Amino acid sequence: MTAGLVFPKAVLERTPPVAQIQQHPPKTQYKSVDGVRKQVAERLAGAGGEELLSTGEVAALLGVSRQHVVDLCDAGKLACAWPGKHRRIRRRDAEMIAAGARRASRDQTRLLLLAYVVAGRVVADPDRALTLARENLRRIRASTARGAAQVWMREWERLLDGPLADLLAALTSPSPRARELRQNNPFAGLLSEQERRQVLATERATR
Repeated sequence: MTAGLVFPKAVLERTPPVAQIQQHPPKTQYKSVDGVRKQVAERLAGAGGEELLSTGEVAALLGVSRQHVVDLCDAGKLACAWPGKHRRIRRRDAEMIAAGARRASRDQTRLLLLAYVVAGRVVADPDRALTLARENLRRIRASTARGAAQVWMREWERLLDGPLADLLAALTSPSPRARELRQNNPFAGLLSEQERRQVLATERATR
């Protein structure tokens, strides 16, 4: 029984009203934002056996740079989530992009075959090939290159000034990044018309 109990005034002053006590959630409801994000990530990964990849892992899967993966996400071409401080991408979404990248069009196949021949000429006479490419870049930049074309021109300039192995890899890689580079190839004039016809004949024969 509590009817005969008398609480000291100091205790009563330190005790909040009952309504105030009920408004406070239990301590278990207080969780850090990182903790909540971690739980979301775990649920996303566990739902249906989904696996979440980092941008670096997706880049390795696609054979592109990490920045290219970030650009795909920013452009809305690759879905991503932010369960923590970094992007996470479902493996199946990345594999769909990879599958599309492997299906090269006829034009892309033709450009790749031409690039193999260009790479051979670069190895045989790098001074002539690089000089021609730099001159073409200067002419294109001064005339029509704008927007995205300027980005690819700068990338070609970086490759021309870097290790020869990097340049040859960019010319002959089947990755999406290399495909874009070949669309803005600065080696026009390096191959003779006869060499180009032979490449086109090879492409037609391998369809």
